[in-house]
Amino acid sequence: MTKPIKIVIPMAGYGSRLRPLTWSKPKPLVPLAGKTVLDYVLSMFLTAPNFDTAEFVFILGPTMGEQIQEHTAKHYPTWHVDYAVQPEMKGQSDAYWQAREYLHGPMLMAFSDTLIENDFSFLAEEEADAIAWVKPVPDPRRFGVAEVDNAGWVTRLIEKPEDLTNNLAVVGCYYFKEAEALISAIEEQIRRDVSLKGEYYLVDAVNILLERGLKMRVEKVDVWLDAGTTQALLETNQYLLDNGRDNSQHVKDTDNSVIIPPVNIHPGAKVSESIIGPHVSLGEGAEIIGSILKNSIVGSGTQITNSQLETSLVGHNVNIVGQSGQLNLGDDSRAVR
Repeated sequence: MTKPIKIVIPMAGYGSRLRPLTWSKPKPLVPLAGKTVLDYVLSMFLTAPNFDTAEFVFILGPTMGEQIQEHTAKHYPTWHVDYAVQPEMKGQSDAYWQAREYLHGPMLMAFSDTLIENDFSFLAEEEADAIAWVKPVPDPRRFGVAEVDNAGWVTRLIEKPEDLTNNLAVVGCYYFKEAEALISAIEEQIRRDVSLKGEYYLVDAVNILLERGLKMRVEKVDVWLDAGTTQALLETNQYLLDNGRDNSQHVKDTDNSVIIPPVNIHPGAKVSESIIGPHVSLGEGAEIIGSILKNSIVGSGTQITNSQLETSLVGHNVNIVGQSGQLNLGDDSRAVR
């Protein structure tokens, strides 16, 4: 692999399934286990060949994209990042079409709410034209699946199959040896108007490539995490805390409190007279007073007093007093009894 690999992440969606958190921030910047969703997506690619020369392409939406740019400039100042904008939500293929000026040579891509555990270093010696990462699932009918022949080559991708005979769910991560081939297929997809409800799906562009003789194989993953819904975000937070993101041994600013691991508590958070955990993430400047929290994500600058919360998502700079049960609150909210 002589050309720098392009790592492409479309993130133009509105994140409607994560509202109200996404009213004031793009979905990739939602907090997760001490970082943001975007940080975990980017960390997936550290094993890509010649990562130090990789060039990133972020496809932004028409609003709030500046938050992504500010986050990237702050946390990844040495990375080469190009930005494209998808002005209308016309599907995955359209997103790549908007970024076509940057897409050439080898390309890795993943959806912005898809997290997998995988070693990409093998791509340095990869001979296939393309790879689709998949995970066997009990019921594939709500996913896209890859149909594979006896020789191991993908024959087509099927969106939301009607039966259970093929369970290789496509997880939303792909490799293309030549990004130009994908852009050519998307151009034909748009010309043919192969769309559904006004959106151009990537699987249809890939199927055009397969019609042209593309040699694509599958790569199975054991761990596939989702950060696209409130329930999935909490489940992914649990998994990450269970698998390396617990920092309970280093938590210091806890006055007369009990910390039940695993948790991720920012060094700048304060906890007093409270029980925290398991599976709780607290952002910078969060303050928990006289409360019980479990299985929850709490953003930076949020204050929670005399409350008992579980399975809750709480944004930044929220004030909560005297609440109990499950809450889902966006930034700068108040829930005071």
